[in-house]
Amino acid sequence: MNVRDLLASHPFSRGLSQADLSELASHARVGQFPEGSVVFREGAAADALYLISSGRVALEQHVPGKGDFKLENLAAGDMLGLSWLFPGSHWSLAARAVESTEALVIDAVEMRALMDGDPALGLALAKHVIAQLYQRLERVRLQRLDVYRGPR
Repeated sequence: MNVRDLLASHPFSRGLSQADLSELASHARVGQFPEGSVVFREGAAADALYLISSGRVALEQHVPGKGDFKLENLAAGDMLGLSWLFPGSHWSLAARAVESTEALVIDAVEMRALMDGDPALGLALAKHVIAQLYQRLERVRLQRLDVYRGPR
């Protein structure tokens, strides 16, 4: 599948016009991440948006003296990374491929320029980012309910 087709099939792109899909696809490339490989490291420059098309990625956080802790698994259809939205940002977590993973990779500088240069496209993409954030927030809420629920 080519970049445009992968992008069109990803939930992040749902509802985008054909022209907007083509524009976004022109700034994307396919990234392959073998099982166990690091997608990005905690503290490194947040330089890309990742749209997972297959596989699974674990978000990890390093706790001094205790090691790395897995916080969440992301899978096909998920957006990986949020720090790219803000110029000069660094990843607050690490991402590691739990299994062989394919993702669309969009350069952060190009993505922000696209969003700034075309306000209608920028608004549409911002809505997609917010929708993904909301889904993640709902998952965290459900996890907290399960973790903090007392004995029945």
